Amino acid sequence: MTVETLSKPSVDLAQDHDWWRGAVIYQIYPRSFADSNGDGVGDLPGVTAHLEHVASLGVDAVWLSPFFTSPMKDFGYDVSNYEDVDPIFGTLADFDRLIEKAHALGLKVIIDQVFSHTSDEHPWFKASRQDRSNPKADWYVWADAKPDGSPPSNWQSVFGGPSWTWDARRRQYYLHNFLSAQPDLNVHSPQVQDALIATARFWLERGVDGFRFDAINFAMHDQALTDNPPILSGEGKRTRPFDFQHHFHNQSHDDIPAFLTRLRLLGESYGGRFMVAEVGGERADSEMKLYTQGPDRLHSAYGFLYLYADTLAADLIRQGTAMWSGEEGQGWPSWTFSNHDAPRAVSRWARGRDPKAFADMSLLLLVCLRGNVFIYQGEELGLPQAEVPYDRLQDPEAIANWPETLGRDGARTPMPWVAVAAHTGFSKVEPWLPIDPSHIDLAVDRQERDGDSTLNLTRRVVALRRRLPALRTGGMTLVEAPEPLLVFLRGEGADQVLCAFNLGFEAAAWDLPAGWAIVDSVNLAGEGVLPPMAGLVATRA
Repeated sequence: MTVETLSKPSVDLAQDHDWWRGAVIYQIYPRSFADSNGDGVGDLPGVTAHLEHVASLGVDAVWLSPFFTSPMKDFGYDVSNYEDVDPIFGTLADFDRLIEKAHALGLKVIIDQVFSHTSDEHPWFKASRQDRSNPKADWYVWADAKPDGSPPSNWQSVFGGPSWTWDARRRQYYLHNFLSAQPDLNVHSPQVQDALIATARFWLERGVDGFRFDAINFAMHDQALTDNPPILSGEGKRTRPFDFQHHFHNQSHDDIPAFLTRLRLLGESYGGRFMVAEVGGERADSEMKLYTQGPDRLHSAYGFLYLYADTLAADLIRQGTAMWSGEEGQGWPSWTFSNHDAPRAVSRWARGRDPKAFADMSLLLLVCLRGNVFIYQGEELGLPQAEVPYDRLQDPEAIANWPETLGRDGARTPMPWVAVAAHTGFSKVEPWLPIDPSHIDLAVDRQERDGDSTLNLTRRVVALRRRLPALRTGGMTLVEAPEPLLVFLRGEGADQVLCAFNLGFEAAAWDLPAGWAIVDSVNLAGEGVLPPMAGLVATRA
C-alpha cells in the first residue's frame, strides 16, 4: 500500500475531555455531500470544501460515514482495507487535509469503525477461506453443515435470507449477519481484537477525535450456534425473514463489553477520545446501557428509538426519557431523528402537515432533548425523503424489499447546494442518485438568503442549546400535560429551562406558567394556546 503523508494536524490532548457531553454532531454521508472531481460521487475534498457550512451551524463535531477502501456492495460498510481511503473518495492526504481544516474551524471529527464484519474482498477473509489451518483460519465465523447439509443454525440476515453461505474451499459455512459479501469477523479471537484495535490506533494517530462503532452488538455470537427462537406474537410488519426471529444468539454476546473496555482504554491513551456505540434491535435499551455503564466502557450509545418510529408523539419522547433516567453509573444517550439508514423524519412524521413548520418544530425539539444530538446532512434544510425510481435504486436492502419498504436511498440523495446550478451544485455530472425536484427550492443558497428558513432556524436553535447549559447537560423532568402536548423541564434551580411542544394536528389550550419568559419559539401565535407544531423554550423571568 502506498501511503501519502501530510503534516499531521496538531491535536491538543489537554482539551476538555467532556466536550462531547451534550454536543451537537453533524453527520456527513460522503457519497452524497459534495463531488469535487466530477464523477457523480461525493468525496473527501468535497467535504473539506464545504466545512464552513457545517461550522456555520454552530455544531461541535462532524461524523463521517465510511470512506475506507471497499467494493461498495453496501456502500462502504463492507470494508476491504481499514487503513486507507477508497479512491472514489480520495486519498489519505485528502483525509489529513479534512482533519486539519475541521480542527481549524473548531470542529471535532468522528469516523465510523465497522468492527462486526468486513468485505469478502478483505485480505483477512481471502486468507481465512483458503483452508482450515492457515494463520487466519479462525478470524471469521466458520461452521460445519448439519448432517443434511443445511446451515449450522436458523439465523437470518438483516438483508434477507439465511445468515450462512457455503464456501467450497473450506467445505464450511461462513456467517454474515448482513450481505453474503460481508462475512462476520470472529471478534471472540484475541488476535482479531488486536488487529481491530491496531486499525483504530491508525486513525487516532491521524488525529480523529472519536469513533462511532457500527452495529457493535453484532460483533460476537453464541459459539454454540443455538437456534434463535421464533417471534410467536405475530405483531409488527414482517418484510424479511429476519423479522420472524428473536435475535438472542447471533448477536449481543456477553463478552462484547470486555472488548469495548479495550477500545475505551485505547481512546484514553490518546487523551480521552469520544466513543459511541450504534445499537439496534429488540434489546437495544438494555444493551446501550450495558455498553456505556461505568467509566471503562463507551461514552454514549446511539439507538433507533426515533429513527424507525412512524409517529412523533409525546409517549415516544417519554419512552426515550425513561430509558435514560440519569441514575448513577449510567452512560449518556445520543439521539437522532434522521440518518442514512432511515427515511427522513419530515416524511415519516409530518403526515400531511406543513413540512417546513414540522421540520422547524422537530429541530427545536431535538436540541432540547437530554443527550448528544446528531443532525443528519440535509436535516438543517428540512429535506423530505427523496423519491428514487426503481431503476435508479442502489441500496441492496431497498432492491430486495421493494416496494414494501422505503429503503435507504431516499435519505441518501445528494445535498442541494445551489438551486439553479446543474445537479444543484453537488456535481457537474449526473449524480449516483438522482436529485429530487422537491429539494431544489430547499437548496442551501436559497435558504441562506431567507431569514425565516429552516437553515437559519437550525443555526438559531443550536446556538440556543450552546447558550443555555441546562439544555446541553441538564437533567430532564417530564411535566404532566394532556396529549398531544409535550412539556418538560431541563436542568435545576435558577438555570432551569421549560420546553413545551404541540405534537398534534389541532391547536391546544396551554398557558405559560407564571414566572417564565419565552426565549425562543417556532410556529407560535398568541397566548393561551399552542398551535399544532408549535414549540417554545422559556427561562425563569
